[in-house]
Amino acid sequence: MSGGHGGIEVIGVHQLEAALAGLLGTFDAATRKATAEASHLLEREIKETLSTSSHPKGTPTPSAPGEPPSLITGTLRRSITVKGPTPLGRARWEAQIGPTAVYGRIQELGGVTGRGGATELPPRPYVRPSYEKLAGSGAIAALYYSAWRSAMNHH
Repeated sequence: MSGGHGGIEVIGVHQLEAALAGLLGTFDAATRKATAEASHLLEREIKETLSTSSHPKGTPTPSAPGEPPSLITGTLRRSITVKGPTPLGRARWEAQIGPTAVYGRIQELGGVTGRGGATELPPRPYVRPSYEKLAGSGAIAALYYSAWRSAMNHH
């Protein structure tokens, strides 16, 4: 059996198994690469979202509930990091992108804080809107399609 797609030529079952294993390895590497690229793209987008408004420390925030938090010291923005990609299984990868600042979660989701729960902070999402912007634009999918297309052409 021979195939003109991707330059694979196979004669026999053992050769087929070896060719498929090689192709799977190539796709695994391509998926890992795309996951790394997508996670850093999202990291940059979140940091850009956190740069949309600012104000001096001790002055009222200009961002309305539902808008991203305003930049004060830059700690939240600097705390946005990428962890991974880490393998989840064959050709499956995961990366985590988000803040390490302790108040990052309550800014995103809102919640009760302060002594005795005296203060309720409204959500000021910055992660979800950043992801939705990239996903809606097709930028994340394009990274995967490009990586897989390249894997097919080079195998």
